[in-house]
Amino acid sequence: MIATPQQLADVLRPVKHVLLDFDGPVCSVFAGLPAPEVAWRILERLLAAGEQAPAGAEEEADPLALLRLVADARPALTESTDAALAALEAEAVQVARPTPGGESVLRAAVRSGRLVSVVSNNAGGAIEAYLTEHGLSAYVAGVFGRVPGDPSSMKPNPRLLLEAMAAAGAGPERCIFIGDAARDVEAGEAAGIPTIGYANKPGKAAKLAAAGAVAIVDSMVLIANTLT
Repeated sequence: MIATPQQLADVLRPVKHVLLDFDGPVCSVFAGLPAPEVAWRILERLLAAGEQAPAGAEEEADPLALLRLVADARPALTESTDAALAALEAEAVQVARPTPGGESVLRAAVRSGRLVSVVSNNAGGAIEAYLTEHGLSAYVAGVFGRVPGDPSSMKPNPRLLLEAMAAAGAGPERCIFIGDAARDVEAGEAAGIPTIGYANKPGKAAKLAAAGAVAIVDSMVLIANTLT
């Protein structure tokens, strides 16, 4: 199920614009500040402000899913919840764990004459802070994080991918998206962009294949080597 070097080369050959998810392909955002702790701190903030937690919020360990839940149940709290999450994401990227090969993909893509955009459900400010801290900003033409206060902009909505393509002036036939979740593949399909699935955990390869990934890798190094 993992793509061979030749299969990966065939997929990447026409690509001029690499669109890259952030959490997973570039780094593990919540490796140092765990996602369940982030979700709990957001919930704590809501409760401290005298707000009633939406049903299911106390069991939600994914902070991005919690943001969606709050937005659906309590729209008036969306903006403040998003801002709280963005601040915690900025804290989390300070202790995020770089993905082996993630930096190499950025460098290899640019060396080969390709443009790179980071397209993520994470906050744009946190992504930019990570890239700056790790000396990677020069390799990224644009950062497209979720629209502040609008969690509906997050994948599987193709909005951010479409914005990245428009900014680069590249048609989908010259683009590839690299993501590690079924929602990434779904967003890519909705935008007309083929998606390479990064199966960084057991069981992900099957899910990415079922979602329609055109190729699946279990290491970002494989992509970097093919782009070189």
